[in-house]
Amino acid sequence: MKRAVLLFLFIISVCQLFAQQSPYSTNNKDAIKNFALANQKFDDRLPDEAITYLKKAIDADAKFLEAHAMLGDIFQQRKNIKAAVDEYHKVIAINPGYSHAIYLKVAGMEIAEAMYSDALGHLQKYVSTTGITEANKAHAQKLIKDCMFAIDALQHPVPFKPINMGPNINTAADEYSPVSTADNTTIIYTRQIEQNEDFYQAGKTDAGWQKSVYLSEKINTPNFNEGSESVSQDGKFLFFTGCNRPDGRGRCDIYVTQKKGDDWGKPFSLSPPVNTSGWESQPSISADGRTLYFVSNRAGGYGGYDIWKSALSSKGWGAPENLGPNVNTAYNEQSPFIHPDDGTLYFCSNGWPGMGGQDLFVSRLADDNKWQAPKNLGAPINTNGDESGLSLTANGDFAFFSSNKLDGYGGFDIYTFEMPAELRPRLVTYVKGFVSDAKTKLPLESAVEIIALERNRTVYQNYSSPDKGDFLATLAAGKNYGLNISRSGYLFYSENFSLINYTSKKPFNINVLLQPIEVGNKVILKNVFFDTNKYNLQPESRAELQKLLEFLGQNPTVFIEISGHTDDVGNDELNQKLSENRAKSVYDFLLAGKIPPARMVFAGYGKTQPIAPNTSDEDRARNRRTEFKIMAK
Repeated sequence: MKRAVLLFLFIISVCQLFAQQSPYSTNNKDAIKNFALANQKFDDRLPDEAITYLKKAIDADAKFLEAHAMLGDIFQQRKNIKAAVDEYHKVIAINPGYSHAIYLKVAGMEIAEAMYSDALGHLQKYVSTTGITEANKAHAQKLIKDCMFAIDALQHPVPFKPINMGPNINTAADEYSPVSTADNTTIIYTRQIEQNEDFYQAGKTDAGWQKSVYLSEKINTPNFNEGSESVSQDGKFLFFTGCNRPDGRGRCDIYVTQKKGDDWGKPFSLSPPVNTSGWESQPSISADGRTLYFVSNRAGGYGGYDIWKSALSSKGWGAPENLGPNVNTAYNEQSPFIHPDDGTLYFCSNGWPGMGGQDLFVSRLADDNKWQAPKNLGAPINTNGDESGLSLTANGDFAFFSSNKLDGYGGFDIYTFEMPAELRPRLVTYVKGFVSDAKTKLPLESAVEIIALERNRTVYQNYSSPDKGDFLATLAAGKNYGLNISRSGYLFYSENFSLINYTSKKPFNINVLLQPIEVGNKVILKNVFFDTNKYNLQPESRAELQKLLEFLGQNPTVFIEISGHTDDVGNDELNQKLSENRAKSVYDFLLAGKIPPARMVFAGYGKTQPIAPNTSDEDRARNRRTEFKIMAK
């Protein structure tokens, strides 16, 4: 009762005051009374009733600026952006000089409604006024860039035809953060049911994507959230975000788990300096498994959430490095996806010029090992809303993303689309192999290493699985690669993949039969190279010869013959001499590597021991080879 009396007296006093001189844009008593009541209802957290009184105030005086402005503020808070914009427009129409701040406020909402031309005009009006803070002016200029980009992007749309991945993947719940293995036969993604996030996976056959299944009880938990994952190209390691878990160091941490047979092992939290007491999330692992990209709000960034990377060494994960100002801004950068080419990074940002909200971008690694300024993926891939969580297939042709703006099965669904050619990464293929014993044909767990020969850099190092003997590794076009597979008690296996000027997207599928160390068994050294008609070893041969040195060191009783071979082109005597000199070059390398001369001999056989008909360039290249054979053990 007392409160009602006080409110009545307040209204009376306001009306009396305005009878003399109103501080508002109106002198209408009914308008002022209803405006005061609206303020009271708003203070009492009764927005619906506040709206009712504001509309009454406007009915009493349609040009009541403060009532229109307050009504716009309430609509904005209630996410009724269109209605808020309409009220702010009325304020500007009634009195363009009422408040310069309203131009910045309405422009932000116009961008959210894709009203870019209107927003641009209001922003230009705002920055032309005096008395605004430097921070607000900088923000307005950033929004101006957004508007100018969006207007141009809508006039030059990129090809975009999203396809829902269907009911085997999507449900009435939210599905998002999809990632696939390099052979695109397995997809792993996050599904949120009520407040719980868990991982699901689906396999792909010739008939399409199969029904998704719960990933693993060893990873998913009933009480904590798991999401934002990254799967290694062979599908054997999963990095993911876990939040508020008992073993965590911060609110969200990055975890890793390894596949064991058909299930996964227990995940463990990455130790400092990757995980801290802050917020680490959204991991993306490089193709070689040695660089981890992730998002953090740790100190030392450019503002908000930044993208960082950590390199793996023999001592563990190294100190994280910020990707720098060509990727990170004073705003937020999130959802990194490093493509298997290891030189193309996709991420989302609301700091770079875009369509409003978070847009998707691509940045490429330059020759100086620095990330270039990112390129917006354009409209309609990006919209006036938020886009995030993009990933690509290894060959770069198709992308996966999630959206709740398209016709789907409910909430966020996962979609795929063909990536426009100019936005694709470098061409990447993969080698998929199965390793088994040459005699028993049983699968073997073996060390698998792939080296980029030009710089002698390891790009893949792992083991074939013990149950199937399988492995999978991606190969970026434009390089020559050497493959080496080894296991104690066996001869190593050598293979070469030349991807210089490579344009095919066909993968390499190989079946490797490891031979036991027995007299008579031999290895073709496919990554030992010579100049044409010369016998000096090319630098790219070093990695292969180093493997031979290691093999001989691990098997100190083995005696070998190193042999050189040619095709049938040219003079037989010259070919014979060339093959001897090439074998001797390998022999001399091993001597320099401290292999006793009593453990090896060399010989040249010219054209006399072909392994293929000399009827094509490809077969003649096979006959030009260097190999070693077990002579005694």
